[in-house]
Amino acid sequence: MEKLIITAALTGAEVTRADNPNLPITPAEIAQAAYECYEAGASIVHLHVRHADGTPTQDGAVYKETIERIKEKCDIIIQVSTGGAVGMSAEERLQPVYLKPEMASLSTGSVNFGNNVFLNPPAYLEQFARAMQEHGVKPEIEVFDVGMINNALQLVKRGLLKEPLHFDFVMGVPGGIPATIKNLLHLVESIPQGSTWSVAGVGRAELTLATAAVLLGGHVRVGFEDNIYFAKGVLAESNAQLVERVVQIARIHYRDIATPQEARRILGMGGAA
Repeated sequence: MEKLIITAALTGAEVTRADNPNLPITPAEIAQAAYECYEAGASIVHLHVRHADGTPTQDGAVYKETIERIKEKCDIIIQVSTGGAVGMSAEERLQPVYLKPEMASLSTGSVNFGNNVFLNPPAYLEQFARAMQEHGVKPEIEVFDVGMINNALQLVKRGLLKEPLHFDFVMGVPGGIPATIKNLLHLVESIPQGSTWSVAGVGRAELTLATAAVLLGGHVRVGFEDNIYFAKGVLAESNAQLVERVVQIARIHYRDIATPQEARRILGMGGAA
């Protein structure tokens, strides 16, 4: 198996300090959390940012400051979110792509998201894929249900995405695909040969699906965006604590951990930024 790529999703857009007081919010806090995850074994950080009051933002200036602070500390791959928060416009969501980060998320379909709808109509998919292509950004295809894989392949046919693709299966969102190993296997079997994939299990599914990914040869995403607990009823102390647990699981099964430079090679991203 290839070495294991661990992605740390530090904040997301929905979690608040009322949910977990250890949530990083400011650019300095997020950069420190990214560094701690890098030290723990993560090679990618999936990046959302917040206003000073903790509300989500896609402001390019806030992203720029946060990215610069992270780069001062370590060589972790920075993957910006173009999901933003539910209700944001395409123009808002695309702002961090214009900073030319190494990677960005690309959600390839709409999905019910709790009591809301995360809208990604076909025009958004084309607009986002084209922007990433023009700015030299590696997309991570975010899949909340199996039909989104086919949507990504349609973008390949139109020349807006280039294979091999890298997928992230986000499983367990209320309204999306349930977080079961059976469903994970179906997703893995549905992507083109030569693709790479990771899984983000939401809530209590995080640990189960992370373990399955280690065994199946996939990669893993953990962090407060997906899960704020370390055990039932026990809040995680940090994002790094969740990364460290995946490293321990991988070592038990004799699977080595990828450095950021090794992750770039596995994902076909060339050399260091």
